[in-house]
Amino acid sequence: MKIISRFAPSPTGYLHLGHAFSAWNAWTRADVFLLRLEDIDTARCRPEFAAAILEDLRWLGLDWDGDVRVQSAHFAEYQAALEILRGRGLLYPCFCTRAEIARAQAAPHGVELVYPGTCRHLSEAARAEKIAAGVAYALRLDMAAAVKQAGAGRFFEESRGWIEANPLPFGDVVLARKDTPTSYHLCVVHDDALQGITHVIRGEDLFEATHVHVLLQALLGLPVPVYAHHRLLHDAQGRRLAKRDFAATLRAMRAAGMEPGAILQQFEEGRAA
Repeated sequence: MKIISRFAPSPTGYLHLGHAFSAWNAWTRADVFLLRLEDIDTARCRPEFAAAILEDLRWLGLDWDGDVRVQSAHFAEYQAALEILRGRGLLYPCFCTRAEIARAQAAPHGVELVYPGTCRHLSEAARAEKIAAGVAYALRLDMAAAVKQAGAGRFFEESRGWIEANPLPFGDVVLARKDTPTSYHLCVVHDDALQGITHVIRGEDLFEATHVHVLLQALLGLPVPVYAHHRLLHDAQGRRLAKRDFAATLRAMRAAGMEPGAILQQFEEGRAA
């Protein structure tokens, strides 16, 4: 079976070693390796970061096949997918602010609660009134109704075998906002199907999201690829490498004189820190 995989970073900053490790994992296994820029967050994504991603991957020697898919150029396609879900009665507008949701999610003993479905129970008249008044809203998936319609589904995880999906604990996930007209969950399953991805090879931090993705695939009639979630890289303090923690970027390593071969050798030997 020909393995078609992809690397799909968000251009909200420069690539760091953790990004490179994820790209390398997919690149080394794929017969066809695609590059996708997940730039749906137009407020945070920047053209200079997008250009830097291509430059850094080339510097590492990780080439890709075909054109780079830039998600911000395809909002109409994601809107069409939203309309399918809307037509099945599975979307509802949520007018809660992030602060209101945070207060509603406060839980004892550090337990994190999902969105409680406050706006799911609004009448159509109440929704129409708020929309007419210009109140900002997000579109949420009625998770219980979605599972009832399509079933939860299952997926094959290479390291664990077949897994029965259980998206209900995620609650009514957001699929679109006014400032971001699609969500990661929606556009990733759309594009994986469109691009013929056979194997999704990505970090284990995204394993749980697969439960939501499999449900969306069932709802939209999309194929379910094989999944392989690899380990994450951590810093000396045991924290996974992340942009928010200012993990060392590839361009900083390059400026310091590090050679790409040395980085790839660390990956090969499993010694990346």
